[in-house]
Amino acid sequence: MNFLIMNGAGNRFAIFDARDLPDFALSDEQVRGISEPGSAAMGPLGADQLIILRKPTSPDADIFMEIRNQKGFEVDACGNATRCAAWLVMEETGDDEAVVQTNDALLSCTRAGPQSVAVDMGEPKLDWSQIPLKEPMHTHHVDVKLGPIDAPVLSNPGAVSMGNPHVVFFVDDFDTVKPHLAGPMVEFHPLFPEQTNVGFARVEGPDRMRLKVWERGVGMTLACGTGACAAVVAAHRQKRMGRKVSVVVDGGVLEIDWRTADNHVIMTGPVELERRGTL
Repeated sequence: MNFLIMNGAGNRFAIFDARDLPDFALSDEQVRGISEPGSAAMGPLGADQLIILRKPTSPDADIFMEIRNQKGFEVDACGNATRCAAWLVMEETGDDEAVVQTNDALLSCTRAGPQSVAVDMGEPKLDWSQIPLKEPMHTHHVDVKLGPIDAPVLSNPGAVSMGNPHVVFFVDDFDTVKPHLAGPMVEFHPLFPEQTNVGFARVEGPDRMRLKVWERGVGMTLACGTGACAAVVAAHRQKRMGRKVSVVVDGGVLEIDWRTADNHVIMTGPVELERRGTL
C-alpha cells in the first residue's frame, strides 16, 4: 500500500489514505514497526505519529483523521497532522478550506499560503477534570516539581488540554533543565492518569517563545502543534505573554493566536510533503 511522508514544522508523519478501504487496520505492533526510527518504511528519522485518513462520520467534515502515536496507541489530537491532512484535502479539491474530524473535535482549516495552513483548534480545556488531572485543583499552576524540595529545577507548570493533555514549564535555559531527561519523568507523574505531553518554554519577548516538547508516547520531537497552543495559553494565564505569539520550535515557527472574540486558539504553520513510500 502506498503512503505519504509529511511533516508540519518538522513534526513527521506516515499518512495512509484508507478512505476507500474501510477494513484497513494496523495493529499496535505494526504501527511501532513502521514508525520507529530506522524502519524500512520511514528511514532513519521514523515517524512521530502514524495517520490513517478515513471517510468522515460527520456530514460537516471532509475527512476523518485517526492518530496513532509511535508506541501504537490511539490519541485524540495532533495539530500539525491536522494541517497536513487539511492541505491534502485542499490540494485535491482546489478549495481554500477543509474540515478535519478527529476523535476530539471538528477542526476548521484554511489555506494560509502555498505550503501553509491555519487550523482552528477550538477552545482550550482548562478545568482539572478536562485535562484530566487525578484530583481537583486550579490549573494556572499545578503542583509538580523536579529536583530538591527547597530549590526545584522545575516547578509551577500550567496545565492545558488541547484535545490531549499538556503541562508546560517555563524555563530560563534548556541546558540546565535537560528536557530529554525531565520529560519522561513528568509524563508518568501520578497527577496525570492518562500521562501527559510536557512542554519546556522560554519566553523571549511579549510575542515570541522558544519551545521544546516531550510528546507522550513518542519522546522529543521537532514540533508539537497542540503543545505550542498549550504553551501560549499557559503563558498568558500566568501573565507572562500576550495572546498572539510566534512559537519557535526545533523544526520551524508556529504562529499561535488565542482569540479573545471566541476563546479559540488558531495555529498557523508550514506543511511539507517529503516523499511517497510503499508498505
